[in-house]
Amino acid sequence: NTRIISFTVTEAGYYLDAHDQLDLAAPDLAADLQRAKQGQPGSCIYAALTAILRARRASGGGKVTLLNCDNLRHNGDRVRKGLLSFIALVGDTALHAWVLANTTCPNAMVDRITPRPAPELRGRVLAATGWDDGAAIMGESFIQWVIEDNFCNGRPAWEAVGVQMVASVAAFEEAKIRLLNATHSCIAWAGTLAGYTYIHEGTHDARIRKMAYDYVTDDVIPCLDTPEHPCPLDLPAYRDTVLDRFGNAAILDTNQRVAADGFSKMPGFIAPTVRECLAQGRSIDAVAVLPALFLAFLQRWHRGELSYVYQDQAMDPAVAHAMCDAADPVVALAGSVSFWAELAGDPRLVAALQKATLQVNQFIQKA
Repeated sequence: NTRIISFTVTEAGYYLDAHDQLDLAAPDLAADLQRAKQGQPGSCIYAALTAILRARRASGGGKVTLLNCDNLRHNGDRVRKGLLSFIALVGDTALHAWVLANTTCPNAMVDRITPRPAPELRGRVLAATGWDDGAAIMGESFIQWVIEDNFCNGRPAWEAVGVQMVASVAAFEEAKIRLLNATHSCIAWAGTLAGYTYIHEGTHDARIRKMAYDYVTDDVIPCLDTPEHPCPLDLPAYRDTVLDRFGNAAILDTNQRVAADGFSKMPGFIAPTVRECLAQGRSIDAVAVLPALFLAFLQRWHRGELSYVYQDQAMDPAVAHAMCDAADPVVALAGSVSFWAELAGDPRLVAALQKATLQVNQFIQKA
C-alpha cells in the first residue's frame, strides 16, 4: 500500500564528495556497507533504503517513489546515484536492476524554518491544546514545497493544497540554496562571532545584514538571472523575503543550529557561486566574505572559544585543526579540494579570501 517513501536526513548524511561519489572513507558508511553485504540493516540512508527495497522486492510490493526532502541540489538525482552505487558495492545485482526498473526519485525543494524546539514549547502546546506533546515542534508561517512531477506509482493531489508540481525544480532549488541556505549560514557564523545567540539578532545587526544582502545582490543574482537563462523567480523580492523571515524574533532559531555542518555547506552552498563568478570574469569579493566568516568561526572552535558545541557530520576534526594551525590558514582554506574542487589554490580565490578575511577581522574587532 506504500507508494511513496519520503525522507529527510541532512546534507552531510549522504556521504557524497564534490563529484557525487560515495565517500567510502566515512566510517559510518563503510560499516553500513559491510552490514548490507551480510544482509543486515544499517543506520545511513542508503543502508536503510537498501533494507526496505530488498523487503519490498521480495514481497512483490511493486513500484515505489523515493522522495528526498533535503537541501541538496538535484537531490533526487543525487540520492538515486548514491543508492545505486551503494547497492552495486554490496554486490546485489538483482536488487540493483529492480531499483532501476521500479523506482523514481523526483527532485524536490522544501522551505520552512523549523528551529529546535525551545524548552517552553511543550508547556505552550499543553496550554493551547490540552495535549501534552513530548515531541512538539514549531515553524514559521511561511512554507514552500516544489516537487518534480516524476512519480512511478501515483501521488496525492498535493497541488490542491499549495504544493508547486513542476517539470523542473532547478531554478527554485538554486535560489533557495544560494539565497536562503547560504545567507542563513552567513548570518549564523557572523552572529556567533558577534556574540549573538539567535538568528534574528544577527539579521537586525546592520553590519551582518549588509554582508548577507551584498552577497546575494552582488554575486548570486547575476549568476542565477542572465540574459541567456532568465530566472523565473523575482530574485530581489525573494532576497528581501528571506531576510525578513530571518528577522522574525518569534522563531527563536539559534546560531548553533544554523551554523552546523559547514564542511558540507561550503562546497554545496557557496562554492558554486564562486565558481560561476570566476568563470564569468567577475569579482567574488561579496561571496568570499562567507568562507572568511566560516574560517573565523572555525578558528574560534579550534581554540575552544565557541559558546556552544559545534556539530559537523562531514568534518574530520584533525583536518579542521590542521587548517587552523597552518602557517597561513587562509591559504589552507583556499587550498581545500573538498571545499573548492578544481578551484583549490586558485590565486584569484586566495586573493579574495585574504581581502575578505581583513574585512571579517575588522567586523570582529568592532563587535
